[in-house]
Amino acid sequence: MERITARTNDRIKYAVRLGESASFRKQSGEFFLEGARLCFDAAKNNIEIRQAFFTSAALEKYSAYTESIVATGCICFEISSDVAKKLSDTENPQGVFCICKARELPSELDAGGKYLALENLQDPSNLGAVCRTAEALGLSGLIVSGGCDVYNPKALRAAMGSSLRISLIETKGLSKLLSQAKQGGMKTYASVPRSDAEDIRSVSLDGGVIICVGNEGSGLSQEVIGECDAAVTIPMLGRAESFNASAAASILAWELMR
Repeated sequence: MERITARTNDRIKYAVRLGESASFRKQSGEFFLEGARLCFDAAKNNIEIRQAFFTSAALEKYSAYTESIVATGCICFEISSDVAKKLSDTENPQGVFCICKARELPSELDAGGKYLALENLQDPSNLGAVCRTAEALGLSGLIVSGGCDVYNPKALRAAMGSSLRISLIETKGLSKLLSQAKQGGMKTYASVPRSDAEDIRSVSLDGGVIICVGNEGSGLSQEVIGECDAAVTIPMLGRAESFNASAAASILAWELMR
């Protein structure tokens, strides 16, 4: 296993750029993954691992994970602890990193499925948390429109492997996708913090359904709200004006699958 000790090594600079730049991830068709368990999850879920980097300490401490990663046949490197700090986005890196090929995401919805559509979520931790909740509750998938991308390192960590498994559909035109879904017989709802919206507990969630969740600060766009069949809301008894985006998505996902 070749050893890398220079923080300026071209492979290290490439990996750092993948972690930092959404546009570069899109252009290259690859993403950067950090952490022993997450990299192991990628190997276990048949994500194509192209390069892997391990510190000597990680090879010993996380041998059950690193052996599975090495067994995928990817190009592997041993790195110094100084290089690990350069690669890491955390305070205490575990010393396990991978460069992976981006998943081939589906382009069509299951007309009988249950989906959350996320419009312009900016906080990667929110996106990752929604991925984790959606998988845990058994949603058919997530629709992601704008905002941070699912391969943002913070989103990947917050998802704890769920974003490597759950069905994800990315779109730049959410309103158009909603229109097509309605033509296919799906119900579409816009989640809004408005008193004139229907209580989410009172609407029909049978059959294929998409519930849209908006940006943390400005909510859903008027275009998306106007395209949906109805506006729904989560009733609140306290004085808070709205829920955190990931909390709202979790409640809506529970109602979808209840």
